[in-house]
Amino acid sequence: QLQLVESGGGLVQPGGSLRLSCTASGGTLEHYALGWFPQAPGKEREKVACIDSSEGRTDYAESTKGRFTISRDNARNTVYLQMNSLKAEDTAVYYCGAEYSYYCSGPSRMDYWGQGTQVTVSS
Repeated sequence: QLQLVESGGGLVQPGGSLRLSCTASGGTLEHYALGWFPQAPGKEREKVACIDSSEGRTDYAESTKGRFTISRDNARNTVYLQMNSLKAEDTAVYYCGAEYSYYCSGPSRMDYWGQGTQVTVSS
């Protein structure tokens, strides 16, 4: 049973940067596609970045292309999200998800979730 723990959230001004981390215990992330899914108040959880389980190919939501970068370090059992040029609309609780699959699907297909980390973008 995997357990995922996110870290790295916080308060940042518009235009700033944050790096989120999600580390797994209780198993290896090697065969899991991994994604980041923010959820703002009153909204559904959405996929903004995903990395596949084998070749490291990535996929991004249109709203985050060019600003966010997802990466993984299987030796550290960790997935990262580098967020640059942050905007107020990026404010949300960011969850990492793991799907036992090659590709990352939507939130309903995730097998494991972390507890989330709050990201607030405000001046």
